[in-house]
Amino acid sequence: QVQLVESGGGLVQAGGSLRLSCQASGSIRIINSMGWYRQAPGKQREWVASISNGILTNYADSVKGRFTISRDNAKNMVYLQMNSLKPEDTAVYYCKANIREAGLWNTLRDYWGQGTQVTVSS
Repeated sequence: QVQLVESGGGLVQAGGSLRLSCQASGSIRIINSMGWYRQAPGKQREWVASISNGILTNYADSVKGRFTISRDNAKNMVYLQMNSLKPEDTAVYYCKANIREAGLWNTLRDYWGQGTQVTVSS
């Protein structure tokens, strides 16, 4: 079974920084694209940033210039460096990875982490 676990969330003042991490583990043959999403209370989940299985990145307009996504393929990890945080960044942040599973069925699907809370105070 494949599992994604996020960490690094917490409380921070506006203008501060946090770095989120996501560790993928389990029966993994290869990880393709990875990304970060967030969901604030009462709002739909929105895409934040993504990174290819290389180094190509894309960002939502709301975070462009402030957030940086990166990955370490050798460690099956993806990171989200968040700088100049704003109260509107407050949300649960979720890691997503498109993964080809090892084993007989060679399954390809998206996996989601459990989420980590980011709270930015004004």
